[in-house]
Amino acid sequence: MTVRSLLISLCVLCGLGGASSAVEPWGTYRGNPQRTGNTDGAAGPEKPAVLWVVKSTDHYIASPVPVKDAIYVAGIGAFNRPSAHLFPFAAKTPPVATWAKSAPYLKLASVSSPAVTGDLLVFGDGLHQDSGGVLHCVSATTSKPLWQLVMPGDLIHLEGAPVVAGGKVFMGGGAAGAFCVELDKATLDGKDYDLATVAKMQDAKWKELEKKYEELKAKKDDFAIPPDDSQLLKFAPKKVWQKGAGKWHVDAPINVTGELLLVPTSFLDKEKVGERALYALKAGTGETAWKAELTYNPWGGATVAGDLVVVPGSSIGYYYKELKGAKGDLTAFDAKTGEKKWRKEVPGGVLGSVAFSDGLIVCTATDGKVRAYKAADGERAWLFDAKTPFFAPPAVAGGVVYAADLSGTVHAIDLKTGNAKWSFALAKEVNAPGMVYGGVTVHGGKLVVATCNLDGPWVNKETVLVCIGTK
Repeated sequence: MTVRSLLISLCVLCGLGGASSAVEPWGTYRGNPQRTGNTDGAAGPEKPAVLWVVKSTDHYIASPVPVKDAIYVAGIGAFNRPSAHLFPFAAKTPPVATWAKSAPYLKLASVSSPAVTGDLLVFGDGLHQDSGGVLHCVSATTSKPLWQLVMPGDLIHLEGAPVVAGGKVFMGGGAAGAFCVELDKATLDGKDYDLATVAKMQDAKWKELEKKYEELKAKKDDFAIPPDDSQLLKFAPKKVWQKGAGKWHVDAPINVTGELLLVPTSFLDKEKVGERALYALKAGTGETAWKAELTYNPWGGATVAGDLVVVPGSSIGYYYKELKGAKGDLTAFDAKTGEKKWRKEVPGGVLGSVAFSDGLIVCTATDGKVRAYKAADGERAWLFDAKTPFFAPPAVAGGVVYAADLSGTVHAIDLKTGNAKWSFALAKEVNAPGMVYGGVTVHGGKLVVATCNLDGPWVNKETVLVCIGTK
């Protein structure tokens, strides 16, 4: 990342002022507080075709995220080996990654979709079985790290997606609760630096490491090893506040409405810890503005639907063997007061976030149905039967709903009527069956979808990252 591009990013941030609601496109999970998986309004293809495909042994749980003219995706390999790649949209099969990251810099796998702001990517790592996680801020152009927030402790992991607004980063950390850090300030050895200075210092350190490596190579030293990002300076962001540590369990993505942060917390039945509720916190201080009890765990997080906040619930987590008998619901609250406006039972777990568009709340469920409800009163507008369970959230773009099920089939559905437009089976089109956890991402008239075979009928089989468009 050049210093000039970083300064441009910081100027954009300064323009946000102190308003927490000023979220850039893809500065939060699924692109916006409405969780549509699309920010440009352009629908996908009328006649879908594979533009390119990446076949892999990695498993993709997080939603792919557009980064300018590229797509970011994080994967989990054998023995939970972490990976992160940036692939250009304009590519041929197989696309060549702009950059890739793994060990030794990335030590834990990530299921967190990054927040994108200017030339910065912010994402968390760590899974449920890990003790501790790290919040990363890296350059989108070069992938070079700028700062890291290390959060140790049992049941602490940064699985959800962060939101960046007003120059702050808001994130959930499992048993760490919710916290806020400065985006554009970092510390090293007790001194504070702005990110432009951090970038310069990291560049200087990299040149120093390269020089030492070349010197050792010239001496034919057997221990001459090329430098890597783990050897760069370890800057840490300045923490503003942290709430709910040891009391909540925040794995779902945080959202923002006005000056309030929407923090979903779950109760872990096995460990008997956490709380099943939605908290609205004041963004500046982390103080509780209101709290709402929930019937089921809110793994998908909250969606902003005009003056409402809509929370999906599920009696199960992302476990294929628990699909039978799963239950769920949707609950709508007044965004300012937390007053419950309506609640709808669903005969299946609603694991993914719901999408809000044109007055409708769209959700997927483990009973194989896609449903649309009127946001105003919760009355159902339509139902689409895919006949295969869903884990992944829907996307909405240009009046079309896109939903990918656990067979790896992408369904295009008319938003107004619920009628099918087309279905696209990855098992047939790219000869790689797999389950979709992260949902379809729609950008520039193209769809990007990735599969995961950590469990289920094709466990440990080949996975794919696919770009779908018009030939």
